[in-house]
Amino acid sequence: MAGLATSLGAGAASNSLEQIKDADVLFIFGSNTTEGHPIVSLHVNAAIRNGARIIIGDPRRIDLVKFSDVWLNLRPGSNIALLHGLIHIILRDGLQNDEFIKNRTEGFDELREAVKKYTPQYTQQITGVSVDKLEKAARLYAKAKNAMILYGLGVTEHHTGTENVMAIANLAFTCGHIGRPSTGIMALRGQNNVQGASDMGPAPNVYTGYQYVSKPEVREKFERAWDVKLPTIAGLKSVEMFDRAIEGTFKGLFTMGADTAHTDPNINHIWKAFDALEFFVVCDIFHTHTTRFADVILPGASFAEKDGTFTNGERRVQRVRKAIEPLAGMAEWQVLQELSKRMGFEMNYTHPSEIMDEIASLTPNYGGISYERIEKQGIQWPCPTKDHPGTTTLYELQFNRPSGKALFVAVEHAGSGELPNTEYPYVLITGRRLQHYNNGSMTRRVRGIMELSPEETIEINHADATRLNIAHGEKVRVSSRRGEIYVKAEVTQRSQAGNVFLAFHFEDALTNILTSGVRDPIAGTPEYKACAVRIDKL
Repeated sequence: MAGLATSLGAGAASNSLEQIKDADVLFIFGSNTTEGHPIVSLHVNAAIRNGARIIIGDPRRIDLVKFSDVWLNLRPGSNIALLHGLIHIILRDGLQNDEFIKNRTEGFDELREAVKKYTPQYTQQITGVSVDKLEKAARLYAKAKNAMILYGLGVTEHHTGTENVMAIANLAFTCGHIGRPSTGIMALRGQNNVQGASDMGPAPNVYTGYQYVSKPEVREKFERAWDVKLPTIAGLKSVEMFDRAIEGTFKGLFTMGADTAHTDPNINHIWKAFDALEFFVVCDIFHTHTTRFADVILPGASFAEKDGTFTNGERRVQRVRKAIEPLAGMAEWQVLQELSKRMGFEMNYTHPSEIMDEIASLTPNYGGISYERIEKQGIQWPCPTKDHPGTTTLYELQFNRPSGKALFVAVEHAGSGELPNTEYPYVLITGRRLQHYNNGSMTRRVRGIMELSPEETIEINHADATRLNIAHGEKVRVSSRRGEIYVKAEVTQRSQAGNVFLAFHFEDALTNILTSGVRDPIAGTPEYKACAVRIDKL
């Protein structure tokens, strides 16, 4: 969100999923789309059937590589170098869109100067991607009539994650591949309602619709609506809350639908923070690793037990309808309302539609959205008025920045926050598997899924396995500077030599004991995608 907001003015996908099938070129970067976003991959498959050329940027040989024209098999942490290497080639060969750059952007001179050193040879040294592949990918993307970039957590979950997104935007601006159908930048969000949650202002520096806490006129609007006095400064990011808890200055926490003790990085640090809290409440539909730390556990409601909306990765606000009454007696909005009353702030909603009406009254992007309008078909924001049809393609006329122009940002390659050495010689990449969902608290309860994927395994390249004398299926110890876990080896060519891969779905192999505490200094996002480990045969 931070990267897109800086470069374009809004932290959301620029186009619609339906437009993917009509793109001439798809650059899929840091997304194992078929496993991490299987519904989006249906649109990618349609594009492939329509003849789209595919560029894959990923350290792993993901399934989509077999359909690709170019696999940019970069080293973890070299995203900026790769992207600016592609821009260097495009500018060197005069393939940039000069009209778009002149009329619709600013900051190009600084970017042009910054990419001069990223020659194909220099970029190859940093990324490990061959000059031939760099040249081919640059030409494919630049010469396309309509090219889209789809990126995932492999871009954002680095300590340079925000800058990685800015570098993606730089590439799109250089070629003018934005502001039209079947172009643009599609941020593939990690879960089904991440966009909707983000839109509602959970980030500590914004209210709903990314309206900044620091702006007096914004605060005054919300103060009038809620009849309260609001803080003038931003709050804490979640990672900062845990730091302050350990310091003793952050006392209480309410967690809803998040298994933080399983999914956050460097989880020994998280467990220490939970132990330090004076009071900890967890609201969830099942017991999880996190509920073990709770002072009070409140029952949540599943998707089938509540009315509301999800806003998906293409900004489409869609209705969710309950099939049954909440088994515990309340949906979460009712739990929050009752807690709020007991803490001195009256909420008196009788139905989620009333909450949506309040959202619309305070949030310009949602201004024209109501349950009545989305009863049969969802609407993509921005939808400012009741007669507005919604917006499938952003930035057709201008960008959401004060100047109305997109901003080139001259970021620099910095590498990963934790590098391998002789003691920990391998780079661990973490991610997801098709069969399981996030922490696995739901999918591990399904017998059929567990038959397909019953336990965690670590992907090890054939060459590394031979060097370590590890056979397929043997149990190994994986250790980092923070802890160790025990899993079976999966000897494969999916991971390149020097890299290994683990998912994080299983409670008996807590991968995030291994991952580091390195964070993006701008967004606070942890660096899940690169940490140093060693592997020992048992």
